Order: sequence, then structure tokens, then C-alpha cells
Amino acid sequence: MMGARLVRLVRNVNLENRIQREISKDKPRSAPRHKLTQPTSTAQNEAISFSAESVTGAVHQKNDPLLCNLKSVFVESKDKASLKEECVDEDTKTRPVKFTLPGDSHGLATLTSIPHGKLTITEALKALSSHHSQPHTWTSQRISEEYCLNLKETNSFLAFFIPFQIQIIPPQIGNVKKN
Repeated sequence: MMGARLVRLVRNVNLENRIQREISKDKPRSAPRHKLTQPTSTAQNEAISFSAESVTGAVHQKNDPLLCNLKSVFVESKDKASLKEECVDEDTKTRPVKFTLPGDSHGLATLTSIPHGKLTITEALKALSSHHSQPHTWTSQRISEEYCLNLKETNSFLAFFIPFQIQIIPPQIGNVKKN
């Protein structure tokens, strides 16, 4: 409560003088307007009006310089060499699902295709566990090609994420005390 009063007191110090100083300042001038090259008048606007027939004739008339420019344009498109043809769908850049859990999807929507550069949770866990169990066969290069991922992101993914490890520790029978 006391802090709010102190802040209000400091904020309102010399308020009226500051307001008077801002009001008495000269106002900034607006930027100068660009000079018009042609005077506008209603008589000229009436002379410029077009009929619908002249406009449609101008639209359908061939323009040879534009046609020559259009014919000189050539478009060539190439796929990136790093992408596999089977990974990328041409229209949507998606790939089919590589690995899913068997059985019910636990109320989750079943996916049929995944965007390029993305993984499902089950695919991520499968890739992590296979790299962890067989690092020589499942290298980051192979995982990035298999799941259509960026190599740099795949290296970061493998470095910073650890797959689940379940360890069941059997109880020690000889050390249990009975009361």
C-alpha cells in the first residue's frame, strides 16, 4: 500500500509544468506534397472516359513485344539431390508413416502421412532406441534418410534425447528384516 503511494507521488511530481511545456512546443509540420504533373479537372475526366467496346478491343488485341518476352522465358525445375523420391510427395511434401504402435490408437487420430521433416512420437522413440542399441548400423545419416529429416537436426535430436529405459530391480531377499 505504501509503495503504491510512493510511486504515484514520484510519478505526479511537477506534472503540471511538464504538461505546459509539451503543449507550448511548436507542432511538427507535415511533409510537403508532391507536385502534380497533370492538372485535374472535370473537363479532362469527361474526355478520358472510355466506352466498353474500346476497352474490350484493347484487351483482346495482341501485343507483339509482350508475346516475344513471354516466349523467351524458360522455367526449369529440379528436385534437391538430398531428398529421396520415395520420401517426398510432389504436391504436399509428405511421407508415409514408417512405424506405428499395434492395436488401438488410444483415442488418437490415426495418421497416414507426415509432413517432410517431422516425426511421430512412435517413430522418434523407434529411431532413438534403434540408434541407442545399434549405433553403427543406425547412424544419424541413415536415420535422416529413412525419415526424411535434416541431418543437422537429426544429430541434435540424437545428442539431446535419450530413449526410455525400463530397469526392474529384483528385491534382495536376504537383507529383508522382519519385525
